[in-house]
Amino acid sequence: MLAKMMTTARATSDAVRPGLLARRVMLLLHLGSAWHRIAMSIDRRRPAVQIDDWSAPLVVRPRSGRSEANPLASLADSPEGIPTAESSLSLPETHVVGADPILRCLIVTPALRTGGLGEVVAFLARRLPSRGLETAVLCTSSDAMVDGQLTGRTALMLKSKGVEVFAAEPSQAFEWAKQWRPDVISAHGAPAWTFDLARRLGVPYIDNLHGINGHVGRDWHWHSAGARSGGFLGVVAVSEMLRQQQLAVNPDFPPERIVTIPNGVDDERFAVLDRAAVRDWLGLTDEFLFVTLGRHCMVKNSYGLVAAFADVAANRPEVHLAIAGRIDEPRYYRRVLQLRDTLSCRERIHLRDHIPTPGQLLAAGDGFVLDSFFEGWPLASMEALFSGLPVVIADVSGAREQIAGDPSRGYVVSNPLGDPLRADWAASAAAQYRPQANREELAAAMELLVANRVDYMSNRDRLIAESAQRFSATSWLAQHAAALRAASAGAALA
Repeated sequence: MLAKMMTTARATSDAVRPGLLARRVMLLLHLGSAWHRIAMSIDRRRPAVQIDDWSAPLVVRPRSGRSEANPLASLADSPEGIPTAESSLSLPETHVVGADPILRCLIVTPALRTGGLGEVVAFLARRLPSRGLETAVLCTSSDAMVDGQLTGRTALMLKSKGVEVFAAEPSQAFEWAKQWRPDVISAHGAPAWTFDLARRLGVPYIDNLHGINGHVGRDWHWHSAGARSGGFLGVVAVSEMLRQQQLAVNPDFPPERIVTIPNGVDDERFAVLDRAAVRDWLGLTDEFLFVTLGRHCMVKNSYGLVAAFADVAANRPEVHLAIAGRIDEPRYYRRVLQLRDTLSCRERIHLRDHIPTPGQLLAAGDGFVLDSFFEGWPLASMEALFSGLPVVIADVSGAREQIAGDPSRGYVVSNPLGDPLRADWAASAAAQYRPQANREELAAAMELLVANRVDYMSNRDRLIAESAQRFSATSWLAQHAAALRAASAGAALA
């Protein structure tokens, strides 16, 4: 069906810009990630980039009959959009601790910021105690604390919920962890020295894989040596693609020590919503709104998405695109902004800041689209399905599991690079501003969502009910708790 809908991609060209030759030389030398870090360091010295927040509608219309209250900001003062009402902090749990011993789980991560990794860590830190696992979080990044104060909305939210959060370098981390006395360590994007910390403490260690090997500065080859030396009890992969890659990278790694636990949806982040009220405030009437939730950075490939959206918008005057996320890479955001401003549909492409209440925006949407170069298990697309939105997603880790070939859920299109296993820093950097392999297919899939809008709207309640079961927070939590308990007992995970 997608092949029949595909149209000829418009040729695009990029003007030669300062630094382009140097960037290509570095890519040829396999220094893509190094160039990326250098560029980001240089960009931080430039004036801050301004981005529109959610204090204004997407479409400006007369305010007759429209509420002055902004539903997208109603929970803005609650860190990470977690409702602060007492009822939201005491959701019923189906598990009773009973005879299970109380264990202490130390969760280790670089920093607690908005984004998928931070959301997973926050979910486990808040909810594992209901399964009999006390939690604390150790942040290992040097910028996790500034002037003695924790940074990041997620860190502040966890502290407000009573979770102990500590940021430290290796020497300080050992002394603090020795005092806290964990029974098991759960690592999420943590540096290699945290495994040495676990060995010094004599504590079993589980590494959680959220991204493809080597793509975010992490190398899994040490896992086999860690398993042989003791203490490294296993690996949790968020998708089957990551599990298979782990076994391919480390063929002698014990397969019973790696288990796939797909992420679920943290249902506490979603309030009861009124679609009509949110759309009314946003100024939307009959417009079709595509939503994207993701940081403004190269990995999320919003440049490629905007280019493909322009092809759809050329024949569909009713379509709008809203991209919501924090600016991780100002230089990249500027290029996306430049592209947007050259397009005739620029007034229908809305580049906005991170939204602390994603459920509100998803309620107003008609479709969700994500064109990333690579992911581990994208939370945003799963949250869209949980909200009843059909999804168009590039072929990244977790995409096929979420859509499972069911058009009522949406479509998986080719990766922007063609082969998803080719998607590393260097290949993504080389392709980020060029015509991409999946542009026609992406535009065609988006067109299908618009053309079948009535059917998708009538299916929305069914998709919500189905997704609530498929991405159950209760099941997600139970699987992590079981893996942590198995590790603490020295048992196999799978």
